[in-house]
Amino acid sequence: MDYYTRYDELTGSFKQGKDIHLSETNIDIKFFEFNSETAKITNEYLPNDDTINENICFEYPIFTPAGRNRYNNDEAILLLHGLNERSWSKYLTWAEYLCNNSGKPVILFPISFHINRAPLSWSNPRTMMNLLNFRREKYDNDRSISFANVALSDRLSQKPERFYFSGRQTWADLSTLFEEIMSGKHPLFKEGTKIDIFSYSIGAFLSQIALMTNQKNLYTNTKLFMFCGGSIFNSMQGASRSIMDKPAFDIIRDYYLHHFGNETTKKETGVNLKHDNAFKAFFSMISPERFQFERESFFASLGKRIKGIALAKDIVIPFKGIQEAMGIKNSEKNIQLLDFEFPYSHENPFPLNSEDKTAVNSAFNRIFSDAVNYFTRPV
Repeated sequence: MDYYTRYDELTGSFKQGKDIHLSETNIDIKFFEFNSETAKITNEYLPNDDTINENICFEYPIFTPAGRNRYNNDEAILLLHGLNERSWSKYLTWAEYLCNNSGKPVILFPISFHINRAPLSWSNPRTMMNLLNFRREKYDNDRSISFANVALSDRLSQKPERFYFSGRQTWADLSTLFEEIMSGKHPLFKEGTKIDIFSYSIGAFLSQIALMTNQKNLYTNTKLFMFCGGSIFNSMQGASRSIMDKPAFDIIRDYYLHHFGNETTKKETGVNLKHDNAFKAFFSMISPERFQFERESFFASLGKRIKGIALAKDIVIPFKGIQEAMGIKNSEKNIQLLDFEFPYSHENPFPLNSEDKTAVNSAFNRIFSDAVNYFTRPV
């Protein structure tokens, strides 16, 4: 697959909410509605967030081989994106490759308050100008502050709890989606459909928690492929002009390492943390020493149901952090550490402005052919 050609063609033809046919690969992109019934539960202490309708009622796309319907769709791949994404552009080539080469539908599901679950104003430079200037003045023109990250940075700075509650809402939404698909209630899939996950960056963190929690045993047979993801939170370096600014990252890092989980009652703190299995799974992924034996034992128990690729120059999600999350032995067995011969970053593993397009194209095909082989090979 020619990564650059397909990137241009896909971003040129893709439109949120509009079904289209990709003649090059004979794939249909179909959109389906979703209503997040968990919004008012997970964000009950954030009334302003409850008024963001885009986060509650939205559409998500599915790439599916043309002509396929629920009667021959008994396997699917869920693709989870990274933090602070505002569009699907980066992931269209990823989804097409996975769908075209595996023969399975690929579901692109947006994380809470991301992609089309966020107001358009959050990605509008004119709307964000005052907020941008405010943060630059407040934090002495910190170079990590940018148009791209100012909305997320300000929201997390005000309420670092949003990181947890947004993830929790997404986890609950995914469980609802899995149940709908596996029970045969989804118009595209028949009952008993098996769902695997391809996750990138923070999507991998969310996937790990979902598998650990295993709500209603929905993830018992799920295979997980992580790309540039899987680190313990403590080793992540989220300060980036594309993700969040350093002041915001410092605030959430301090909160989750030193305060999260110590709150008493909602009346005293404004926070309602239900210490259920989802909370415990999230809590165990914050720092290496928290429930280390239980966490590493869980990843060991997955055996061949987990695989991943980490990149040597990835600063945001370092390989060391993946080892801390899964344990060194589990990481050595299931996670492959690669390096590319061209300049890249966590945020842009396949840079569009690279001078060596041949090498980038080769790297892209290498990563996704590995993923396809994994998803199509029996456990």
